[in-house]
Amino acid sequence: MTQPSGFASISKREQGLHRQLSAGQMSMIAIGGAIGTGLFMGSAFAIGYAGPSVLLSYAIGAFITLLLMGCLAEMTVAHSTSGSFGAYAEYYVSPMAGFLVRYAYWAAIVLAVGTEVTAIALYMKYWFPDVPAWIWILSFSSALVALNSVSVKTFGQVEYLFSAIKLAAIAAFILLAVWLVFGSSSGEYGLHHYTDHGGFMPHGFSGMWVAVIISIFSYLSVEMIAVAAGEAEDPERAVRQAFRATIVRLVVFYLLTLALMLAIVPWDEAGKTQSPFVTVMQYIGIPGATGVMNFVILVAALSAMNSQLYITTRMMFSRSRAGQAPAGLGRLTRTGIPLNALLLSCVGIAVATVLSVVYPEESFSLMMAISMFGAIFTWLMIFVTHLFFRRYYARKQQALTFKLPLYPYGTLIGLVLVTTVFTEAFRMTLLFGAPFLVLLTIG
Repeated sequence: MTQPSGFASISKREQGLHRQLSAGQMSMIAIGGAIGTGLFMGSAFAIGYAGPSVLLSYAIGAFITLLLMGCLAEMTVAHSTSGSFGAYAEYYVSPMAGFLVRYAYWAAIVLAVGTEVTAIALYMKYWFPDVPAWIWILSFSSALVALNSVSVKTFGQVEYLFSAIKLAAIAAFILLAVWLVFGSSSGEYGLHHYTDHGGFMPHGFSGMWVAVIISIFSYLSVEMIAVAAGEAEDPERAVRQAFRATIVRLVVFYLLTLALMLAIVPWDEAGKTQSPFVTVMQYIGIPGATGVMNFVILVAALSAMNSQLYITTRMMFSRSRAGQAPAGLGRLTRTGIPLNALLLSCVGIAVATVLSVVYPEESFSLMMAISMFGAIFTWLMIFVTHLFFRRYYARKQQALTFKLPLYPYGTLIGLVLVTTVFTEAFRMTLLFGAPFLVLLTIG
């Protein structure tokens, strides 16, 4: 479809990236980012807060995500650019809005990279309990940075493989869990676990709502499709296919796996410091299964980190081309990689390394908390931008080739739900995020 003439200048300044990503690879990039530590490790925190009502938490989170994906799909089909929602906010809301969204999201994903690699170090302790975490952080980080510096085609192929491995493993987990819960004659497993240990909502509504916040952290990265559209072979077709495939897979994998997991392991034993998936395998007692599951979880974290490095690099590239960051960060290698932007995006790895040394026991929860603000702010601004976007097209009386059903109610509901996620349990998120936004505005 025809872009507004003013937006064409935004797209033009971001030229140079190679369009080599297929619809399948775009979907896997989003899956790769969203099915990672949030599911395999973050779910332990969510279960600890909400108990079995974590299923409601993740369902609410999925609903918010569905609304967000619809808003993004509309805007991305109209404008496929690596600047994505930052560029949309710049054009439809204000240049300052675009500036804040770009930097807030970049900071969130950079810190999410640190969160993933911190989790990787925790997973490696299963096999090497005495090796310091910082060694694993630096080793795996170096490997993925090298991978991202080759070409976008290589990145897409490796990410597709990573995501395929973890999706296959989750599918196998679901089949095994279904048999245990519904096909086994043992009374040890079953839906009675939902109410046997303090009830379905053991910590009340507040505990369930805190878990909604964690679920949003888990779903974070679905918006990567909009950024990857700037390097898609056929953006309009690829974006539609990728959005549909991603939301279905996320809802099925998150809700179904959590429902089965809580039917096998009592919630007050699943929500511990290690991954609940590993705990389930320990309960089942299949020889070697625990080690295999830990390997799959490791691959999942690598996949998420790989996707996040890709996205932070493209967002910084977009900022540079917009004149909001040093020009050197917008330079491309011969293969179309913004290498300087990639190297700068390793800041989160540095933060994770320091925290793993200074606060080895709390490093993961600290990284997760401080990365949340930028993510929530970005989601909030996507809903706001969509309202401005629709108002623009209504005023111009231009037709959209893809529309979010139930507009404006869906957008407004998503906006309200996202603004209520800041609760007492995530005070660190506000303590980090509010001053960061103030500094950006003043700067």
